[in-house]
Amino acid sequence: MQMLGPFSRMNLILLFPNDFADNASRVRLQGRRLRHVLAVHRASINDELCVGLAGGRIGTGRVTNLNEMVLEMDVCLNRLPPPALPVTLILALPRPKVLRRVLRSVSAMGVKRIILLNSFRVEKSFWQSPFLGEAKLNEQLILGLEQARDTMLPEVILRPLFKPFVEDEISTLIHGTLPFVAHPAASASCPRNIGQPVTLAVGPEGGFIPYEIELLVSRGFSIVNLGDRILSVEAAVTALLSRLF
Repeated sequence: MQMLGPFSRMNLILLFPNDFADNASRVRLQGRRLRHVLAVHRASINDELCVGLAGGRIGTGRVTNLNEMVLEMDVCLNRLPPPALPVTLILALPRPKVLRRVLRSVSAMGVKRIILLNSFRVEKSFWQSPFLGEAKLNEQLILGLEQARDTMLPEVILRPLFKPFVEDEISTLIHGTLPFVAHPAASASCPRNIGQPVTLAVGPEGGFIPYEIELLVSRGFSIVNLGDRILSVEAAVTALLSRLF
């Protein structure tokens, strides 16, 4: 999967209600999206760009005005965004730099519910990171949506207490899904293309400790692995999702 950098192509320009100017079909943009169109798309008047309304349809925007101060487009939103992956991702909170990359990747892949969970091997300082604020999380999720031409923002839920979450919430959460927990010591391989809703739990670097695995298994999770190689969290998440779907 292509990782997003400051100069990578924005495959979709995500629009928000306050971008619309005088009517429902014209938008006016400044800031990051304008700079990207100028530097990367190198658009001109009458060019058409892929656009989408956050939470809504996608379509095209025809450039009517473009300079260093503003981008104006007439937009037509006439198509549905791509379907979501039927998965809830439970992820032991990684270090902030890794989390940023994971959020971009899973957002681009179509994951719509992400639960960030504490674990014995998660450093307590990670939970104090300013990156866990809603605005900072959404920045990375939006980059993933723009990469994949999607408009439906994923939900991120923070659960800083492992045991209460697993004991009190997880049975309801996994209802109607196949629950898997990835673990290097598992004897069973991760299944392929299962075609059913999934709840996928991925631990921190080093994996969940035995107590945590036992608690998840007691609530119905099956333990699976990806083979003999030990992968980083970000590589494992992408590989697991690609394999399951």
